[in-house]
Amino acid sequence: MTIKGSCHCKATTFEVSEAPQTVTQCTCSFCSKRGALWAYYVPSQFKLTSPPENVSFYRWGSKTIKHGFCATCGCGTFTETPDWSTGEPDFDNPKISVNSRLFDDFDLDKVEVVVIDGKNLW
Repeated sequence: MTIKGSCHCKATTFEVSEAPQTVTQCTCSFCSKRGALWAYYVPSQFKLTSPPENVSFYRWGSKTIKHGFCATCGCGTFTETPDWSTGEPDFDNPKISVNSRLFDDFDLDKVEVVVIDGKNLW
């Protein structure tokens, strides 16, 4: 079941290969200000369907994670990140985290929200 998503102005569009089982709400300073609910995918499950130049990236702190946002309207769209499931960055297993609030025609209220205490973890 392909799910399509887009930023506010539709200049940045994408799709994922399946619905998320859960979404993550991170309480770190960046995620909480962004207001995203993250759905995680392996790169093969994510496809940017708009021109890549429509996306800008922001890196902060360790510069490990590329936070994507629409270069036109500024909506936070997706991130490119190593797998952090062990607590350490695994660069051999990258992940794409998608701002699930940008999914089109998808009932996000039916998906469990998992909270990560990023404010105190890093």
